[in-house]
Amino acid sequence: MTSSSSTSQDSERFAHALRADALMEEDVAWSHEIDGDRDGDQFDRSERAALRRVVGLSTELEDVTEVEYRQLRLERVVLVGVWTSGTARDAENSLAELAALAETAGALVLDGVIQRRDKPDAATYIGSGKANELRDIVIESGADTVICDGELSPGQLIHLEDVVKVKVIDRTALILDIFAQHAKSREGKAQVALAQMQYMLPRLRGWGQSLSRQMGGGKGGGLATRGPGETKIETDRRRIREKMAKMRREIAEMKTGRDVKRQERRRNKVPSVAIAGYTNAGKSSLLNRLTGAGVLVENALFATLDPTVRRAETPSGRVYTLADTVGFVRHLPHHLVEAFRSTMEEVGDSDLILHVVDGSHPNPEEQLAAVREVIRDVGATGVPEIVVINKADAADPLELQRLMRVEKRSIAVSARTGQGIDELLALIDAELPRPAVEVEALIPYTHGKLVARAHAEGEVISEEHTAEGTLLKVRVHEELASDLAPYTPAAA
Repeated sequence: MTSSSSTSQDSERFAHALRADALMEEDVAWSHEIDGDRDGDQFDRSERAALRRVVGLSTELEDVTEVEYRQLRLERVVLVGVWTSGTARDAENSLAELAALAETAGALVLDGVIQRRDKPDAATYIGSGKANELRDIVIESGADTVICDGELSPGQLIHLEDVVKVKVIDRTALILDIFAQHAKSREGKAQVALAQMQYMLPRLRGWGQSLSRQMGGGKGGGLATRGPGETKIETDRRRIREKMAKMRREIAEMKTGRDVKRQERRRNKVPSVAIAGYTNAGKSSLLNRLTGAGVLVENALFATLDPTVRRAETPSGRVYTLADTVGFVRHLPHHLVEAFRSTMEEVGDSDLILHVVDGSHPNPEEQLAAVREVIRDVGATGVPEIVVINKADAADPLELQRLMRVEKRSIAVSARTGQGIDELLALIDAELPRPAVEVEALIPYTHGKLVARAHAEGEVISEEHTAEGTLLKVRVHEELASDLAPYTPAAA
């Protein structure tokens, strides 16, 4: 019995070898045929046809007991990317970022493959032949989910799932899942739910007879076909649309509360600074370093979803607010940009943007471009920007110098060690809008509130305590200047 099974295995191996030889001959013949008339835009066929494995993506653990434990609770995933433009390194960086997203969502990355194509396949994203190869990789690795590095159409998702026989999700669904895990506030949860429903609506799938159309009306359909004329999937879609409308109303109501707070700050003429940047660039660490806020800091993508606003002071004593915002990412799903638009208004309404970028990242320029695209989407292009190159302690010094040459208004800091923080505070002080009116006033001690307002809302140049009261030389806005007018030397 053993000899017969080994014989069948030998014959299978021989058949595989014959097929491989035939394919190689076919490839050689094909290349000889077209060598003479190939233009520069065509990919090399061997590159284009291959699913290129990306080394070093697997996060599977070596220790068997720990692997067995984690397999109980983590989805095992294979990543798939389509490389349509740029260099091989760009494609691998994109897949490495997808691996980080998958880990943040709580998955175990087993493998990652990239296919070179001029554009994704309209039916299965990677083409039917490659989809079959992907199915073999899934079976071999024991994966239960495939994650595609792009947004799949409903048709692509269904067709690819039908071939690989495991769950298939795209980059957008993965990011939405992370947001759903990290949303803590009522508004954050509502925004994520709205984005998820927008994504889900065109992708509803149903099975079996619950999807069969009911005739509606009373004629011709026979028994059990007369009814409201609506399929289950249509009912589901209608319910989702109703929930979305309700969610939008709730978000609009919550936005009103934040608008009131923002108007109050505006009324008191408190300047505002927004910290924006790529996910995991160190925005929350920088906020903590600048204000001692104690905000959650985690080496994970999208650790911060709910905007945090904290009070801060410049070295000269001027008060301003510092807002930590949600991190951005390449190809941030448009559903999320729309749902989080009210949260991102903190960036658009600020007087200054601290654009934080990870100086130790392999491609910081791409991160900067991705964030600026979203800043454009929320209409904050007119706000002054300082590029804060964070993690300077871990970055290559030559790369730092090059980036600072490219970005003229930039500064290198390390939120972890405190390097460059004093210089950044001085830069914020210089860049924040200054009150327009310079006033000298002698304020009686009985009017201490005016002195406090001058400190909170203006910029005190000098302060002297005399027998008659507090002599202030201060730069203030027009409203406070009129309140101080009765105590100026001219009025006296």
